Amino acid sequence: MRSTSGYAFSFGSGVFSWASVKQHSVALSTAEAEYVSASEATTQAIWLRFVLEDFGELQAEATPLMVDNTSAIAMTRNPVFHQKTKHINRRYHFIRDALQDGVVDLRYCKSKSR
Repeated sequence: MRSTSGYAFSFGSGVFSWASVKQHSVALSTAEAEYVSASEATTQAIWLRFVLEDFGELQAEATPLMVDNTSAIAMTRNPVFHQKTKHINRRYHFIRDALQDGVVDLRYCKSKSR
């Protein structure tokens, strides 16, 4: 089964950009599914930062991304996780560069179970 990626971006007190879509590939673990989801949210964050800059709202700090999987955060922060991430499509690894460049900041956010 393919996982569902979702994100919501807020500015002030309101959400202005959101999405919920099926991932293009089948993830082999929940950590991988969360990693892919965080990568897709990163692409949106980068684009939104670009749009805000056009409006004169330069973002000095990294955009915080709340992720509810500590393994996905560890995979992003540690580029030496080769054995565990070698099967993940390369296009998702750009999140590591965004983290190192200070564009995004991954933060752990505990999710509630149903």
